[in-house]
Amino acid sequence: MTAAEASAPSGPDVLLIAGEASGDMHGADLIAALRSRVPGVRVRGIGGAHLRASGMETLIDAITLSTMGLVEARERLGAVWRAYRTMRRIVRDEKPNLLILIDFAEFNLALAGVAHRHRVPVLYYISPQVWAWRRGRVRKIARRVSRLAVVFPFEVPLYAGSGVQADFVGHPLLDRVRITRERAATFAAHGLDPTKRLVALLPGSRTKEMQLLLPPMAEAAARLTARGDCQCVLALADTLSQADIAVSMRGAVLPVPVVSGDTYNLVHASDAVIVASGTATLETALLERPMVIVYRTAPLTFALARRLVSVPFIGMPNLVAGRAVVPELLQDAATADRMVAEVERFLDDPAYASATSSALASLRHALGDGGAAERAAGIAAEMLA
Repeated sequence: MTAAEASAPSGPDVLLIAGEASGDMHGADLIAALRSRVPGVRVRGIGGAHLRASGMETLIDAITLSTMGLVEARERLGAVWRAYRTMRRIVRDEKPNLLILIDFAEFNLALAGVAHRHRVPVLYYISPQVWAWRRGRVRKIARRVSRLAVVFPFEVPLYAGSGVQADFVGHPLLDRVRITRERAATFAAHGLDPTKRLVALLPGSRTKEMQLLLPPMAEAAARLTARGDCQCVLALADTLSQADIAVSMRGAVLPVPVVSGDTYNLVHASDAVIVASGTATLETALLERPMVIVYRTAPLTFALARRLVSVPFIGMPNLVAGRAVVPELLQDAATADRMVAEVERFLDDPAYASATSSALASLRHALGDGGAAERAAGIAAEMLA
């Protein structure tokens, strides 16, 4: 026996695909829970820093694949295609004991088809958003996927009668979103003025997203700061850097301080948040902070999406609530003028801000009781057994 064979995992072989920053984070929690149930399990695939830290063998870094929108995806089409061919070969030739898919719908559904043809069982955790667009995909998912671990309670009825078992496991953010200090301590930690209101800027986790949203956010922040009673701070995603900020600002100076690695505490300490549509909106909702959701993408991408999407909102808090709990500014409406107006409504109308926070607090109860990764890991363990 070679040294490599002696050190190789003795348990089952799992291939995991998480092509987005949020999937990387939730995948790491899932793998940690799975290792406690299935000692010696080997996990490899596509992921980022969180999955690497969990011990997964990262064959392809997810950051090289992350895109936002149908048109923008062309920029990384070559990398996505090479990654797909690599994963397809592993599924076809090595036949892992289980394929775990996390979000990343188009890539993962195509790979699920390969797995189905080669009799590799598939667990989809955080499944495609068929409730938002292309509901006809339910039949495709049912053909290709063995089990579903869904994170919204309204997803279960969508799969009733389709032939695939869908289990509601709760939303994994319930276990992730935690503060470690109170408002005053956060202000002190980052040199913020305790006599002023705080507005947090969350311009997304992708470079293209930041390039489109940071300039109007920065202009809004400058105008809010000029009020005299307000200060702003940019909470930088761990997938982005100061260099990304410089590119996004196109030579202009960012008028606010930048903080990395403390987003939850900063959001919790804020009076209002300007946040890019995506996972961060749900995180902000779980922290019960009034927010303005902003979104921009290529005009063609947006036009195509409007024809395909069948839901009235883009922000997850509004979708889960079934009503406009917080304002959304999309495309041409995502201007500094509109951002300032919506934020000032929160700052200057305490009753409105309080009602919004109360409505967001109720969302937590709709998302389960926590323990999503543990429940999903239990399903994975059953499938491996």
